[in-house]
Amino acid sequence: MRGFRSRAGWHLASVASMHAVSDALFAGVYPLLPLIASDLKLSYGQVGAVKAILGGASALLQVPAGMLAETVGEHLLLAVGTGAVSVGLIAMATTATFVPLLIWTALAGIGGNTQHPVANALVSRLFGDGRRHQAIGTLNFAGDIGKIAAPFIGGLGAYYYGWRGGVTALGITGLVFAIGYALAVPVTRGSVAQAMRDQVAASTPDAGTRRNHSIWHRDSWRFRAWGIRNPGAYGALTATGMLDAAARGAALALLPFVFDRASLSSAEISVAFAVLFGAGAAGKFLCGPLATRAGPTLTIMVTEVVTAVGLILIPFAPKGAILWAILPFGFSLNGTSSVLYGLVAPFVDPDQRGRAYGLFYTCTLLATASAPIMYGAIADMVGLTGSFAVLGAITLMIVPLAHRWRQSFDGAGHQPVTP
Repeated sequence: MRGFRSRAGWHLASVASMHAVSDALFAGVYPLLPLIASDLKLSYGQVGAVKAILGGASALLQVPAGMLAETVGEHLLLAVGTGAVSVGLIAMATTATFVPLLIWTALAGIGGNTQHPVANALVSRLFGDGRRHQAIGTLNFAGDIGKIAAPFIGGLGAYYYGWRGGVTALGITGLVFAIGYALAVPVTRGSVAQAMRDQVAASTPDAGTRRNHSIWHRDSWRFRAWGIRNPGAYGALTATGMLDAAARGAALALLPFVFDRASLSSAEISVAFAVLFGAGAAGKFLCGPLATRAGPTLTIMVTEVVTAVGLILIPFAPKGAILWAILPFGFSLNGTSSVLYGLVAPFVDPDQRGRAYGLFYTCTLLATASAPIMYGAIADMVGLTGSFAVLGAITLMIVPLAHRWRQSFDGAGHQPVTP
């Protein structure tokens, strides 16, 4: 067991490093967009198209990426995906017109589909119930570290060689890490995965008991090809993730207007967002250990209530109190995701978690993308404060949803959840 744990720790470190690099590749492009627009004479609409394709292409193929990982192996797919992002970025540096730029941007985005569902599925199988939330929290925290480092990598290249140098520097960095990962972690699917399957088999009721277990519904045969043991609980958990992602997406889009209405200067708004993202990174890192100690259900309920209260009260906060309100709000707004990602695993067979994570991520990404549009329309109708009140009230719906999947989680033969 000690050897397996040390191997699991090595894989977590390597996958977390890849996550940091992957997020850095995407985050590093956005500060370069004004330089790209100026050089290629792009309109705002065309710049928006570049951003939409980069983000959209990285969200549309998450399910196929998770399914492909079951065949070719997670490690190979993580390396190939990051390599594809890197090649797309390097190719972007060679373009002189808009259409080729979009094509190579799409390639970079497609490579990004592999990171989140594949990495989370791999880590969820490497670590048992007692350590899963902390491990996935570490994985997600690494992504934020990459986002912080990205402007330095791309900015340094852009300082000397323009935007082409910036995206090339990002691409070369990603390519080096992808090749290094493929060489340093030459693990086929069978070794670590089989160890986890053996552990799961040892702790899972036999077939006769499992048929009578509450986690198996009469209609679950329709979902067995996806490895989903309890469709109702998995659906409730996915709905929880979508509401959480919607709160995050809408809040980040509308908070600048709240800050502006509170008469914050441009510098103060930048500080407020720095505090928000810093608190969010801390939340991603610390909510995993909190879930391990206090239970994931209690952790999610508390963080979502804090998020909802923050959404309702921050629009009324005076200028001097906003930064203090942003600290707990940012912690809970981003921290819940680490716990939710860890909860997907108990409802899915270990061999098929890639596709289930892909479906979960696709749904949450769609919620993130659509929430600013929906709540922006609500703000047009009832005002900014009203839209935040509606968002906070809907976010509170996560509490009863949590009871739906908590009962199945408690009865699934996994670590009990203490509310």
